[in-house]
Amino acid sequence: MKRQVLLLVLSILCLDPVVGQVSYSVPEEMARGSLIGNIAEDLGLDVRRLRAGKARIYTGDSAQYIELNRERGVLLIKEKMDRESLCRQDTPCALHFQITLENPLEMFPVAVEITDINDNAPVFQKSEKRFEISESAVIGSKFMLDQAIDADIGLNGLQGYKLKPSDSFNLKLHSQSDGSKKVEMILQKPLDREKQEHLSLVLTAEDGGNPQMTGTMHIHVTVLDANDNAPVFSKPVYEAKITENSPVGTLVTKVTASDADKGSNGDVTYVIGADMSSYSKLFHITGDGDVILNGPIDYEKNKKYHIDIEAIDQGGLSDSCKLIIDVIDVNDNSPAINMISTTGAVPEDSDLKTVIALMSVNDPDSDVNGRVQCVIRENIPFQIKVTSNNYYSVMTDGELDRESASEYNISVSCSDEGVPSLSSSVTLTLQISDVNDNPPVFERSSYEAYIVENNTPGLSIFTVRATDADWNQNARVSYILEDSSVNGASVSSYVSVSADSGVVHAVRSFDYEQIKDFQFRVKAQDGGSPPLSSNVTVKILIQDQNDNPPQVLYPVQTGGSLVAEMVPRSADVGYLVTKVVAVDVDSGQNAWLSYKLQRATDRPLFEVGLQNGEIRTIRQVTDKDAVKQRLSVTVEDNGQPSRSATVIVNVAVADSFPEVMSEFTDFTQDKEYNDNLTFYLVLALAVVSFLFITCLVVIISVKIYRWRQSRVLYHSNLPVIPYYPPRYSDTLGTGTLQHVYNYEVCRTTDSRKSDCKFGRAGSQNVLIMDPSSTGTMQRLQSEKSILDEPDSPLERSSYEAYIVENNTPGLSIFTVRATDADWNQNARVSYILEDSSVNGASVSSYVSVSADSGVVHAVRSLDYEQIKDFQFRERITSLFNSTERSGGTMRRQVLLCVLVLHSTFVHGQVSYSIPEEMAKGSVVGNIVKDLGVDVRRLQAGKARIHSGDSAEFVHLNKERGLLVIKERIDREAICGETAPCALHFQIALENPIEIFQVTVEITDINDNDPVFEKDARNFEISESAIVGSKFMLEKALDADIGQNGLQSYTLHPSDHFKLKLHSQSDGRKKVEMILQKPLDREKEESSTLLLTAVDGGEPQRSGTMQIHITVLDINDNAPIFTQSVYKANVKENSPSGTLITKVSASDADKGSNGDVSYVIGNSMRGISKLFRITEEGDFILSGPIDYEKAQKYEIDIEAVDRGGLSDSSKVIIDVGDINDNTPVIKMISTSNSVGEDLLSNTVVAVMSVTDPDSGENGKIHCTIDRNIPFNVISTSTNFYSIVTDRQLDREMESEYNISVSCSDEGVPSLSSSVTLTLQISDVNDNPPVFERSSYEAYIVENNTPGLSIFTVRATDADWNQNARVSYILEDSSVNGASVASYVSVSADSGVVHAVRSLDYEQIKDFQFRVRAQDGGSPPLSSNVTVKILIQDQNDNPPQVLYPVQTGGSLVAEMVPRSADVGYLVTKVVAVDVDSGQNAWLSYKLQRATDRPLFEVGLQNGEIRTIRQVTDKDAVKQRLSVTVEDNGQPSRSATVIVNVAVADSFPEVMSEFTDFTQDKEYNDNLTFYLVLALAVVSFLFITCLVVIISVKIYRWRQSRVLYHSNLPVIPYYPPRYSDTLGTGTLQHVYNYEVCRTTDSRKSDCKFGRAGSQNVLIMDPSSTGTMQRLQSEKSILDEPDSPLEVRLAFDN
Repeated sequence: MKRQVLLLVLSILCLDPVVGQVSYSVPEEMARGSLIGNIAEDLGLDVRRLRAGKARIYTGDSAQYIELNRERGVLLIKEKMDRESLCRQDTPCALHFQITLENPLEMFPVAVEITDINDNAPVFQKSEKRFEISESAVIGSKFMLDQAIDADIGLNGLQGYKLKPSDSFNLKLHSQSDGSKKVEMILQKPLDREKQEHLSLVLTAEDGGNPQMTGTMHIHVTVLDANDNAPVFSKPVYEAKITENSPVGTLVTKVTASDADKGSNGDVTYVIGADMSSYSKLFHITGDGDVILNGPIDYEKNKKYHIDIEAIDQGGLSDSCKLIIDVIDVNDNSPAINMISTTGAVPEDSDLKTVIALMSVNDPDSDVNGRVQCVIRENIPFQIKVTSNNYYSVMTDGELDRESASEYNISVSCSDEGVPSLSSSVTLTLQISDVNDNPPVFERSSYEAYIVENNTPGLSIFTVRATDADWNQNARVSYILEDSSVNGASVSSYVSVSADSGVVHAVRSFDYEQIKDFQFRVKAQDGGSPPLSSNVTVKILIQDQNDNPPQVLYPVQTGGSLVAEMVPRSADVGYLVTKVVAVDVDSGQNAWLSYKLQRATDRPLFEVGLQNGEIRTIRQVTDKDAVKQRLSVTVEDNGQPSRSATVIVNVAVADSFPEVMSEFTDFTQDKEYNDNLTFYLVLALAVVSFLFITCLVVIISVKIYRWRQSRVLYHSNLPVIPYYPPRYSDTLGTGTLQHVYNYEVCRTTDSRKSDCKFGRAGSQNVLIMDPSSTGTMQRLQSEKSILDEPDSPLERSSYEAYIVENNTPGLSIFTVRATDADWNQNARVSYILEDSSVNGASVSSYVSVSADSGVVHAVRSLDYEQIKDFQFRERITSLFNSTERSGGTMRRQVLLCVLVLHSTFVHGQVSYSIPEEMAKGSVVGNIVKDLGVDVRRLQAGKARIHSGDSAEFVHLNKERGLLVIKERIDREAICGETAPCALHFQIALENPIEIFQVTVEITDINDNDPVFEKDARNFEISESAIVGSKFMLEKALDADIGQNGLQSYTLHPSDHFKLKLHSQSDGRKKVEMILQKPLDREKEESSTLLLTAVDGGEPQRSGTMQIHITVLDINDNAPIFTQSVYKANVKENSPSGTLITKVSASDADKGSNGDVSYVIGNSMRGISKLFRITEEGDFILSGPIDYEKAQKYEIDIEAVDRGGLSDSSKVIIDVGDINDNTPVIKMISTSNSVGEDLLSNTVVAVMSVTDPDSGENGKIHCTIDRNIPFNVISTSTNFYSIVTDRQLDREMESEYNISVSCSDEGVPSLSSSVTLTLQISDVNDNPPVFERSSYEAYIVENNTPGLSIFTVRATDADWNQNARVSYILEDSSVNGASVASYVSVSADSGVVHAVRSLDYEQIKDFQFRVRAQDGGSPPLSSNVTVKILIQDQNDNPPQVLYPVQTGGSLVAEMVPRSADVGYLVTKVVAVDVDSGQNAWLSYKLQRATDRPLFEVGLQNGEIRTIRQVTDKDAVKQRLSVTVEDNGQPSRSATVIVNVAVADSFPEVMSEFTDFTQDKEYNDNLTFYLVLALAVVSFLFITCLVVIISVKIYRWRQSRVLYHSNLPVIPYYPPRYSDTLGTGTLQHVYNYEVCRTTDSRKSDCKFGRAGSQNVLIMDPSSTGTMQRLQSEKSILDEPDSPLEVRLAFDN
């Protein structure tokens, strides 16, 4: 016995108890007790380890064929092993088990391979087999034989087969995926039924064992007969007719073909040619030869069909014929109307016969069905006229009136002449445009509106409205405020009118007191040309508003008024004191006034009359009434809201004037008055001084600047002649010349929308002087006079116009326009027709020209047949004023050409020819040149291409007058096989409407290959087919035409077949392949031919199709399975009769030769007991199957026809497992107790779990049921470990019952479970936890050191020593001292003690941290914050804040002798630094200087009088006030208050001290300030007078100089520039102008002059020249106006 041992040492994993593997190999059938191997030695283990570890073999639920001898450490055979029973055909065959050891846990996988011996012979399932084979069976025909079965494998298994005799057949073996060999019997010599009808053969199977074993089977063969005749049509060509739109299913015709063969070989089928797939959608042919209409046919798409029909028998032989179908037209298309050109609107004064639309009408039907007539049926002033083939014009036929009808819906109806007639219509909407003939009309003849004064500027007052009966722009009304004056000011400064809406806005805020009403006129103007307008008067009435407060006329309010009125003490009740007089400038109830007395100085003594303002007494005057009375009277109007004014009336209650003066006169200096006076005097002095100094600086600066400028100007090398040339004006404005330019500018709130009107120059000649350069002087006739020179351009140098013949005399042909850039009369242009002849007659007999407008009119009706065109010249003149050219004219001539056109609108036709596929943008032709029109005519006439509904391939370039390619043109896509191929379109022009026909012929290029519809064609031809047999081939299609089209065919190779072409009536060629040499299947079973179609283009193109020829025999086709391998699935334990799969095999033969039967091969023993196959190919389960016994079955099946030919296939059946086995759990190793600090993923138990099911059913997932910190994981196949999943916590759970549940993934799922009990031991993992997150405690200040304050407590969740807690005070500082100097903490109990005596005033609270630490190793701890709050004790006396006690204090408060009882003298203010009730204070008066006159408030400290003051009371009083708190015991403080009992301060001061006011100082300061102000003001005024006098003197001197009569020297001053633009100097002014579509909303920016000095020349006057230093230097002379004036109109 040969033993092989393989030891695999694997890496040891922390969670995997499998540590190694050993393999052995032994032959099958070994006797019991035979030695397999020394497992102890191979594993490297000691025999004692096997015994101590209780080594055992673990095989799961399978039987044990091997046992372990622990004493010797060897493996022995326990039961005899048959490899075929254990593994069947599986290889290698092995037994797998594990050897397990304990203490520690170890597992060793062991594999024992079982090798095969030759103990089984090959066996056939059947002893004989029969075949029926046709004599026409080709050489190489295959016949499947049953396989022999040998249970052995490898060399001992089946090796080969032998067949005897082997004259006609031999054997062929095919190796299969499962290792078996498929056996086929091959025909190697033709069969001849006449020579030998039956054959007997013997098949022998042999294995490769020693000794060799064999098995045999007998084979019986019967030879059959076959078919060799082709079908034949009764006629070669069939003809038929059908009407278009015939219903589907219509019978077109019937074709017939016959076959001389019998039975299934004589059955004929009909098909439409393969190259006519498009026809197969329209027609189909039945098995009886009926040609049926299958889809819609349209005469307009195809008028005739040529269809090839083929008849084929079952043997592949065929014949062909042609079917020609003519389609008959019916009237089924209505006319199609396309609008070419339309006019959306025409004026109501349009001429008769004015064309408003042009359209084309097409009907795709033929003959009378396609003839079209168009009419307008409504009674409207329009008619339709045919202009050429398919083109119609819609034109006016009567006068148009927009007021009667502003819009027409012109309905054009077009109908054909078919029966029944079909028609189409189109509606054209035409707007009649308006002529401006109605002025705007206001809704009212006059307007009156009200506005309340004090309105907001811009407020909308009301709206004027006017309507215009015209339409659109003619009816657009603009509102204009006519210029007028209101109170000497322009009305536009009062109101404005919105031009668009007519809303009248207030420009300013109105004041009723200034103006009560005004009126103005508003003009409404329409937008016509010329515009029409109307006026309306508007009156604005201003309503009063209460906007003025009452004005007090008496008493007059002045700053120095002390006494207004005096009332004697003996005055009776009702005594008239005075009368307040007030007025209100408002009107109505806003001016009604009422008077109220707001405040009196004492209890009511006076009252004021509500309506009259009289102040009277209301009681008798008493001695207690004060002498000085101050009355505040309010005067209020009756407006809403009301307004008021207040006046102060001083009243003296006295009997004499001295008594009044003694009361009101104040001998003390009013400091505030003096301060204000001083401030204003200083301010006035500073302002006047600043103005004086500034004036001096400016004068000096101007003088220095002029001196420097004069130096630059006069230091020239050329002499400056002090005479000015004639006709030039100075720009300083001192002469009598007009100003240079005037501007009218209208500004809006948006500066970008402003009107700017550039007016004409006031003077006509300008001279420019630049101080930095020199030049020559030229006259400038003015900005517009430059254009007076005869080089002003016309709009065009020549004109060309078109007119339709038979025109109405007087018809306007076109307009010549010339423009003159001059202004006013100089810009007036006249048009004159120059005399010439046309065909011998004067041109004036043909046309006339309007002198003013330039409109050219036809004088006569022109005839195209007499004159096709003529030309004439027109002269344009303009007048200009000049002293040198007075009355002269400027002449321009223009050449005009008039072309007379036919009355038809289609004027010609142009044809082009281009090849297809030209690039985009390629030029087709010059349409302008070919049509004889001008490029401008294309642009003006909005030329466009009209191609109807077809796509546009050609584009018109109106700029160049060319036709260019728009899209690439494919002739084949456009025209198909139609020749010639052309694009027809029209070029349409407007104003007037013209149509030009254009035809572009598309010539063919050879850009398409001949194409076969199919790449290949297959023929199956019997070898018995006779020579001359015909086979119709598919025709090639070539989209090109003519020489580029299809020309011929070639066939390669041509050994057996040749081609024959038949010309047909449609021009195509029918292609047939003719058999010219008998087919011999034995020599060539199949062949491939190449059919080539060739065209005649350059370069030549071709297309190919492969023809595959398969040679058939009579009954020489074996059945063919649809699949070589069938795969199926069946669930184990399925019931008997279950359909597993269906196999199918087809046989190309017909009749009985095509009948197929199915049999199961004998490749596996016992298969027939488990499965069976029906005649229909149903594969049925007939016995029980178990997945655990066999997972797959590979079964050979055979399909056999009646001729004996067969095919084979394999059925592979996968047995589907069902979940019928629960997992089996076995515990291998467990732990009883673990520490709570165990790491995650620590193994606490190992177990094995097995499930004999497979796939999902055998996949096991083990889980732990409860939410506990354990998990189960798979360590290797079928082995699981229970591990910790997270940190364990003994404090939460000290014991776990771990329940492990293992379930598979089957449906339904099956499961098993096991429970493990595990104890958790404690570790120190919990720190102490305080009862509270923070502590707060209170202690009274001044405590005894060592006092217990409170206790902190913490608990620990651990056990025993780990839960013992100690308390530690953490080090920190309080007010810079260690916290340990304030408190201490008991380590065992957590009691907190005070270390020192605490003071509330020094520290009110403090905090510290206490740490609790357990007794674990290492110890754990936690902290808590403790806050100590100190409570106050009454240990501080009160502190007096007021009055402040100082040594120099003499007087604190003063009490008048007239003070009443309760008079407030002063208030004692004190505080206590203690808190709470210890700080509550009470006040007591301890001692007074005299008998009690004062008392103090107990709670508030206020000192008040308790009786009237008498003359006996001393002036100086000294009071002692005691302040006491509410503490226990209480504490107090004392304060001394000095009180003076007197009526006046001097009296007090005489008693205490003496103070005088320094009045002299203030008086002196005021005097000097007034004196300084007067001096500086005198100097400033004197300076201004001197400057003005000097300026007047200079001005008078310059007037004398300017009026000099000195002669003019014709020399130009240097450094002046000409303004004609011919020199090199800059121009005068530059303008930046932004224009909008509305000229009234444009921006105008007036730029600075290009040169710095300007000289103006007027041809009608002379003057003297002055220097202009710059635009700013003009302002140096205060009396020089600028020559550029800007007039702003708001």
